[in-house]
Amino acid sequence: MNRPTPKHDAPELKFPLLGGGNFNLKEQKPENFTLLIFYRGLHCPLCKKYLQQLQELLPDFKERGVDVVSVSMDTEKRARLSRQKWEVEQLQIGYDLDEKTAVSWGLFRSKGVKEGEPDLFSEPGLFLIDKQQKVYYSAINSNPWGRPYLASFVNAIDYIISANYPARGEVI
Repeated sequence: MNRPTPKHDAPELKFPLLGGGNFNLKEQKPENFTLLIFYRGLHCPLCKKYLQQLQELLPDFKERGVDVVSVSMDTEKRARLSRQKWEVEQLQIGYDLDEKTAVSWGLFRSKGVKEGEPDLFSEPGLFLIDKQQKVYYSAINSNPWGRPYLASFVNAIDYIISANYPARGEVI
């Protein structure tokens, strides 16, 4: 399975955003990085906590020149319910991530097995993309747990920037 690899070009990524407009990774112009959070969807209580933590840390990421966006394979309706029920109004939330794009990002996919789960959804992923649209860091999970701890990720970005620390893991 191919996966996004550090120091290599990030795959294409386009999706609609709640509130209007579209996200296109190639059009992003962050001061330092774009932080992409792929979440499972409305059915996932761990995603709720993760996106709530992410929203709390938005000012910290912004201060470090990191633009943040989250996306799932959920429909617009389910994404709106997530934003409303989870109280994450400040987050950029995308929806309708298609399976082909999820595969190109190396995301694991699962079939719904419980009530409230969609027939198919992607498992979590976190990617840090640099200003040149290259993958700097990736974390891909096959289950809802084990994701990077966001508060420590803020500190890591401080170190990356101050030490001019290179991306690692580029050998394919």
